[in-house]
Amino acid sequence: MTVPTLVILLGGSTGTPVVWVRTAMAGLRQGPDDFSFPYTRTTHDRLHGGLLVAGFDQESCHSRYQSAMYRRNPGRQPSSYLVSKLRRHEALQRRCGPGTAAYSSAVEQLKSGKNAASSPECRYLVSISYRGLGNRILAAASAFLYALLTDRVLLVDPSNEMGELFCEPFPDTTWLLPWSFPLWNFGFDTPERYGRMREHGVLRTDAINGGSPLAAAEMPAFAYIHLDYNHTDYDQLFFCDDDQRLLSSFQWLVVRTDSYIVPGLFLVKSFQEELDMLFPEREAVFHHLGRYLFHPTNHVWGLITRYYRANLAWARRRVGIQVRVFPWEPESPEFLERITKCTQEEGLLPRLMGTEEPAVTVTATAAATTAPGAKSSAVVITSLKAWYYEQMKGMYWENATANGEVVVVNQPSHEEYQHYGVKSHEYKAWAEIYLLSLTDMLVTTGKSTFGYVAQGLAGLRPWVLLKQANGTSGHRHSWCRRDMSLEPCFHIAPSYDCKRRHDSGEIVPHVRHCEDVPTGLKLVD
Repeated sequence: MTVPTLVILLGGSTGTPVVWVRTAMAGLRQGPDDFSFPYTRTTHDRLHGGLLVAGFDQESCHSRYQSAMYRRNPGRQPSSYLVSKLRRHEALQRRCGPGTAAYSSAVEQLKSGKNAASSPECRYLVSISYRGLGNRILAAASAFLYALLTDRVLLVDPSNEMGELFCEPFPDTTWLLPWSFPLWNFGFDTPERYGRMREHGVLRTDAINGGSPLAAAEMPAFAYIHLDYNHTDYDQLFFCDDDQRLLSSFQWLVVRTDSYIVPGLFLVKSFQEELDMLFPEREAVFHHLGRYLFHPTNHVWGLITRYYRANLAWARRRVGIQVRVFPWEPESPEFLERITKCTQEEGLLPRLMGTEEPAVTVTATAAATTAPGAKSSAVVITSLKAWYYEQMKGMYWENATANGEVVVVNQPSHEEYQHYGVKSHEYKAWAEIYLLSLTDMLVTTGKSTFGYVAQGLAGLRPWVLLKQANGTSGHRHSWCRRDMSLEPCFHIAPSYDCKRRHDSGEIVPHVRHCEDVPTGLKLVD
């Protein structure tokens, strides 16, 4: 007779997570939908298929090499071309980043008010992101991909605690724009706004198509790419081939956006061949960029791992539910019903006694499954409000489940309001996004950048709770929809291509309109 053994290994605060290993009798079913307790994967690819490089100081950023141990889903494999491109880009960042002679020379050129007269040794992209944390993450990832495609050094605005939320992604250099940078104020009225210069004829694409060229030294010292909510059609010329050739003449580019502009880059013909080699799986673009760039700093990692050990490590199945509601919205029993119906009818969580379809008779065998070792689910709910968590927790505490499964519901925090610029709030927000990404199944709220980041880091296609424009939840029996892709949606995407006025969602097969934002664009496979 085989004697089942249970071994429990408890790690320290910066060591390995709780690991459960059990030897059980032969014949136990194992499959993609079997959340057998405990989870038994014992090998972890801490470099994520080569996305990351060894050699960082592990004490300065625990999460970089530890995060793989907390993920049941090892994620998609990056292409070898992407891995080699990242290594070349890291070398560029080291050669031209802050503190180098090349950077100092480029800043002096910028201060002169004139563009570099000839092909400079190094070119730069400054990324200015804003709004909530999800927006800023998506904007920074977009800027990085553009820098990767155009061989530019990426420097990110250090405000909004970027250096306190995220570890440095590049070895032996920094991606933070130094505070000594001479230019900080950018907006719609900036004279160097690219759309404005194109509209008023300061810059013309006919110069690169046989017209009289404007010498590089006669061009402004930089171009400002304005992809904010109040952008114009001229600003969106950024996504056109001729304009990209014109922009390549600038040593300095500054981009301001709060959006995931990556689907727009896939519409630029001159980028398409390179993008095909970088990302054979189109729906895994942010998945790879996010796992490469965004590693929680040690303080945030402590928040994540402490919650994980207390509330997630023991569960056979981990379900994340992201409820995006605004402070002025009242608690909605209808939206709560949508959440519970979605999770139960899609099989993410068990039904309650008396609500199962068809009726189930609870036998002594079924009742025994509540004993130690029974199938169990841990639910992590993230929301500004506590009401949805309290209702779901009460539901699974006060009622037995139809299959005898144990369901434990928790919520890390409920801040009630989004506190922009408050450090403690930002720490919790980043921790909660990351915790959602450690779950096995994920439910998100449509249009939410918070949810987009979680699903991308997780490598999961979520079930999406959709709301209509009036705030209601749409058709009663369409409780949620499985997302077509794990990619985020580009909310304020260009409506047409650059020349033929074709619908931008019908130009290439892997760029489609989003379900949660019908005018937006999304990458799909």
